[in-house]
Amino acid sequence: MEGFQQIGERDTGAARGGGLLELASIPLLLLVWQGLAMLLAQRLFPTPIMVAAQIWDFATTGRLFADLGKTLLRASIAFVLAMLIGTAIGIVLGRVRWLDRLFSGWLLVGLNLPAIVVAIVLYIWLGLTETALILAVTLNKIPLVAATIREGVRSFAPDLDELGAVFRLTRRRRLRLILLPQLTPFVLAAARTGLSLIWKIVLVFEVLGSDGGIGYRIAIMFQFFNIAGILAYTASFILVVLAFEYGILRPLERRILRWRPVRP
Repeated sequence: MEGFQQIGERDTGAARGGGLLELASIPLLLLVWQGLAMLLAQRLFPTPIMVAAQIWDFATTGRLFADLGKTLLRASIAFVLAMLIGTAIGIVLGRVRWLDRLFSGWLLVGLNLPAIVVAIVLYIWLGLTETALILAVTLNKIPLVAATIREGVRSFAPDLDELGAVFRLTRRRRLRLILLPQLTPFVLAAARTGLSLIWKIVLVFEVLGSDGGIGYRIAIMFQFFNIAGILAYTASFILVVLAFEYGILRPLERRILRWRPVRP
């Protein structure tokens, strides 16, 4: 009993140490950035303090929040659509082998098709509209979600399916007790990669053509070589992504996967 207690205390201590290192990650990045900016000492490499001051200026005028709201709305809609459609496709391809073989080429093409090509084609077909932008982002993200979920479904333990059949579980209970727990880590992985990719794609498409948003504003600042402004808009969106990651996604992941052992 004492040995198990020592192991638990050691795992808790390792987890705390890992948490402290993770907390020091962003401040360390800022320190390195500040040091490089002071070393180079030129207008085209602003310091974090200068960028923070630029964020404050944009925020006080209200322009930052308007552009941030547009980009967040577009990214959120595309994210939800891509996750829903990609998850459904991934489950079907993972469970039905002949469909997987039939459409594996489609999935491979979707994974390797350049995002910029999809955006340009849709802009030509639908014009520089909100629908074209969101549809382009969604189509670029669906193959990655589908591939991740498909691999998750393929990794399902057949023994658990047999166990559900032996106990004559209903389809609903089998979904809740057997399938979803096995699929959840892959859904979270797809959501995390989707979050990191979608907002980048949205920004690129906003640069190509939109009536507002962070990408639109960055394109304007590029014309005046306003590096501080570009980094200010980029940093503001990264702060939102970090808040979502540590405020929503990480707690949700810990709650859902609390049955797993703690890793240092």
